[in-house]
Amino acid sequence: MDLKNKRVLVMGLGLHGGGLGVTRWLLKQGARVTVTDLKKADELKSTLDALGNVPQTAQLEFVLGEHREPDFENADLVVRNPGVPRESRYLQIARERGIPIRMELGLFTELLPRGMDQVIGITGTKGKTTTTLMTGAILKRANPKTVVAGNLRVSALELLDQIDADTPVVLEMSSFQLEEFQELKRSPHIAVLTNVYPDHLNRYRDMDEYAWAKAQIFLHQSPRDFVILNFDNPICTRLRPKAIGQVIWFSRTRALKDGALFERDWLVWNEQGKKQNVLPAADLIAGEHNIENALAAMAITHAWGAPLDVIAETLREFRGVPHRLELVRELNGVQYINDTTATAPTATIAALRTFAALKTLAPRGGKIYLIVGGYDKGLPYAEMAKTILETNARVILLDGNATEKIEQALTQANAAAQIIAHAKSLQQAVESGKNAARVGDIVLLSPGAASFGMFVNEFERGDKFREIVRAL
Repeated sequence: MDLKNKRVLVMGLGLHGGGLGVTRWLLKQGARVTVTDLKKADELKSTLDALGNVPQTAQLEFVLGEHREPDFENADLVVRNPGVPRESRYLQIARERGIPIRMELGLFTELLPRGMDQVIGITGTKGKTTTTLMTGAILKRANPKTVVAGNLRVSALELLDQIDADTPVVLEMSSFQLEEFQELKRSPHIAVLTNVYPDHLNRYRDMDEYAWAKAQIFLHQSPRDFVILNFDNPICTRLRPKAIGQVIWFSRTRALKDGALFERDWLVWNEQGKKQNVLPAADLIAGEHNIENALAAMAITHAWGAPLDVIAETLREFRGVPHRLELVRELNGVQYINDTTATAPTATIAALRTFAALKTLAPRGGKIYLIVGGYDKGLPYAEMAKTILETNARVILLDGNATEKIEQALTQANAAAQIIAHAKSLQQAVESGKNAARVGDIVLLSPGAASFGMFVNEFERGDKFREIVRAL
């Protein structure tokens, strides 16, 4: 793909790093780049600062605070940020003129030496980041050149120079990114769907549309490809008949005849009835959900050809992911846990169950002080409210338009008494937790909602939580 002197329009510079990496890469290719974003320069300051000084020879223009129709009429290529809805009227202008529209991962996979044949793609409502990083860690033992990218704040395009035909490429793929692969009719050689739960219902009409977006990861495979599915997730089992590739199941609760399963506190590989114990669950990072993540990673990497002993050794050493059930500090016998990437109630439920189980087994006992709330993604909170009551968690409500829904759900679950504070800021929320918690307790940031409004993104929220806790 020769982009030299081509007019490329980047739609959505954004604040997560995606538009930034695309822009840098396009400039290196000699493209004439226009970056357009509805946010103004002051709102995009962190991204603009990160872009730094571009070469004087670079042809770069910014159109900020607006989109201009002529930019979409005259481009040779439009690269849209995954956060931009595909129904945007500006994208329609480009479509009507036959101008190609891509996202970063679409461009990236087109430029790989073996295309999708060297790609492992991982999606799911929960667990996709941890599963991606577990998978990457295992494959790097066999092939240190393994590349891990995608929905991870790492620009895939900027890694192209490191990739040859033998390089395994592990991509975390969001439902937004998969919309492009529906249009391109392209799926990875190994496609993974960890699970599907309600999320992003402010973007999709209903759960069916959201699940269909997730399913794009495997719908365009061939019979020589592989699809890894969660037998315990009803939507995964419902989607199974649509699979063209060879299906490999994983399950935490079922005795599978083939695949990765959990039996008598061990991760087990079962191939045509021949079972091999791979790793005791006690050797994994804590949490039932991490058993599922490890089973998925085992199924993926074994399909790729990794030996079971290498899988076991790597999973034993895997220490988790920043911002996901991350212990920031223990102060005066109280643990402060950063789970900021819990942007949906299902993730908060998983966190509560993890720590409730640990407290039951540990002599420290104690309560969970849950900091919850933020921006509403159109999700239901009834199940989360029930789990709060079941785990006897104390609730600190953080300001946001989802917070009223959470409070209503708690009231309907007869759990309103669990609320101990309303906080206007994260600082105030942490201080409320600190003042209430005693030796053996946990202060847990697991918001169950997005961060927009109060923070740029969930990572900034997590960074701020770390900063506040370390300053206590």
